[in-house]
Amino acid sequence: MTPRWVLHVDLDQFLASVELRRHPELAGLPVIVGGSGDPAEPRKVVTCASYEAREFGVHAGMPLRTAARRCPDATFLPSDPAAYDAASDEVMGLLRDLGHPVEVWGWDEAYVGVSDEDPTAVAEQIRTVISSETGLSCSVGISDNKQRAKVATGFAKPAGVFALTDANWMTVMADRPVDALWGVGPKTAKKLAALGITTVRELAHADAELLTSTFGPRTGLWLLLLAKGGGDADISSEPWVPRSRSHVVTFPRDLTDRAEMDAAVTALARHALGDVRAAGRIVTRVAVTVRTATFYTRTKIRKLEAPTTDPQTITDAALRVLDLFELDRPVRLLGVRLELAMPG
Repeated sequence: MTPRWVLHVDLDQFLASVELRRHPELAGLPVIVGGSGDPAEPRKVVTCASYEAREFGVHAGMPLRTAARRCPDATFLPSDPAAYDAASDEVMGLLRDLGHPVEVWGWDEAYVGVSDEDPTAVAEQIRTVISSETGLSCSVGISDNKQRAKVATGFAKPAGVFALTDANWMTVMADRPVDALWGVGPKTAKKLAALGITTVRELAHADAELLTSTFGPRTGLWLLLLAKGGGDADISSEPWVPRSRSHVVTFPRDLTDRAEMDAAVTALARHALGDVRAAGRIVTRVAVTVRTATFYTRTKIRKLEAPTTDPQTITDAALRVLDLFELDRPVRLLGVRLELAMPG
């Protein structure tokens, strides 16, 4: 379906907000979610920080020990994925009950298609319903496509509504760096900078042949479209289906013994495969992530000869992918991701 308006709904500080529902006495205080909730736990990282904790420079992915130094008065709570699943299901059910097409994009965000109604009124209705029914807050970005609606949500946070359209796109975005566009990461921004392109305006006026020769025809033209405020407008109300299952472990001490690495990858692959089989899915590709003691992180992936859920085939494939790494430095983290065949 291609609606007239696309609303991007993003739950504010989602994991922290779910915890605050259970601990209302912590409202307005810095709260940090991660690991087992012990800030002294080695090599565990922040999963989510409340806005009050973010004011101290705490952010997702930061080691818990660093977060504790930056915000010593924070309350640390353990991560509880089951509670976040339940809260997400509750919110997405409320969105569907409003009668508009809903495309779920994970725990804390979804797109809502609006055809004839006032999109701002619908956005305010969404905020009110979610707040009153769940106690959670959300921000809503409004536009005519997903990419621009996603960017708009950044201006709406926290707990607001913001519209980005052709009328105000360049006024708001022209002088912002290219990585303010959804989907433009550090590597792409660096490549663009090498071409003398650092702002959204410069990218929007860039030569199409230059972009396609640098990034390829598909990506080059997509970047040009993004800079001009374009994007995908279709809303699929099909249930959200995970494309992969993964498990990661950060070790209490760096691994240097290959046998230990093999054992860890084997255990991670079997753990992820257990999730896959429980969901009735089938594996098509196996990826392994390695992070060294210097935090250098790489992921390598290989396609299976045939889709399968055979444990021996999966673990053997994961170990073959691990063989692709040099492994000449101590290993801090290992992860295995199993990519899945999509239904239909």
